Amino acid sequence: MRDRGLSGAVLADADDVSARYPGAGVPALASLTFAVRAGERVAVLGPNGGGKTTLFRLLTGELPAAGGRLEVPAGRVAIVPQTDRSRLDYPVSALDVALMGAVSRTRWWRRPARADRALARTSLERVGLGDLARVTFGDLSGGQRQRVLVARALVQDAPLLLLDEPFSGLDAPSAERLERLLAELAGEGRGLLMATHDLEQARAADLVLCVNRVQVAFGPPAAALTREEIERTYGAALVPLDDDGPALLPPHHHDHA
Repeated sequence: MRDRGLSGAVLADADDVSARYPGAGVPALASLTFAVRAGERVAVLGPNGGGKTTLFRLLTGELPAAGGRLEVPAGRVAIVPQTDRSRLDYPVSALDVALMGAVSRTRWWRRPARADRALARTSLERVGLGDLARVTFGDLSGGQRQRVLVARALVQDAPLLLLDEPFSGLDAPSAERLERLLAELAGEGRGLLMATHDLEQARAADLVLCVNRVQVAFGPPAAALTREEIERTYGAALVPLDDDGPALLPPHHHDHA
């Protein structure tokens, strides 16, 4: 594993941050106060429309904060989208998709530099897909496509990765391989924010951020995933199993803010 020299460094820091979309009368998200440090995996829980996508847009700078203080000392932030939202009919290879991570530093009239192509190949090797570099992206399995999208983020060389339900639709072996990869990336000093609807995945994270238009909870899983906090986060979206047992979440809680 490569030590990025960021151990313990703050990669994102929010203090009472709010966000509002142009023309909207009320904030899409408010009262955000949290920090992400190098090497931490933070699970982000919230219902449909609860603000997970808004949070990611804030961190990438796509949406400016409407209030509070938001600092992203990490500088570069990379998003790893859900593979099932990707277009699969474009005739692009796994290498082409990974190479897209270099777009932000390439002049529009120039072809990608040789160094960028080498980095894209290295990133595919890093996620275990070096031998599939020339395979069409749409012909890969769901787990393989998800790892290609992680490789694209690695080409961006971003210390902070934002992952939108990375395990959605993956079979158990693919999910286990992706989990090992993400653990390795965190071990190298990257910070990971992972939107998820899976409570077990959230319990395996270092920290949990619960949002439902406002920040509901932030802290270690034992403190942020109490029944009370889960009910405050999901409200009517919860399906109670019994009087004392846990609540069941619906299969998906995608945020299309």
